[in-house]
Amino acid sequence: MKTATVSKLKMALSAYLRQVKTGEEVLITEHGRPIARLLPIANPVTLSAHLQDMEQKGLLKRGEKALPSDFWNLPRPADSRGTVRLAVISEREEGR
Repeated sequence: MKTATVSKLKMALSAYLRQVKTGEEVLITEHGRPIARLLPIANPVTLSAHLQDMEQKGLLKRGEKALPSDFWNLPRPADSRGTVRLAVISEREEGR
């Protein structure tokens, strides 16, 4: 957890809010005493009913942090049989 005085928070509010958006908590102090805590809202994005149902059944879990900046540059796993593509096509045909 990061700590910031009220004056530092005023000067760099945007920077602290960016950190909170990525899951970081900020303890705000005044004269050395904690007075507040700035933390991200749990589950700010509302899922569709279908995805909420899957989450409740434990079939999916929401991410808690942003993807790493190099995520899209990472090597992809091999799928020589095309099973992922076939699963997507099948799901689309079922109308999900």
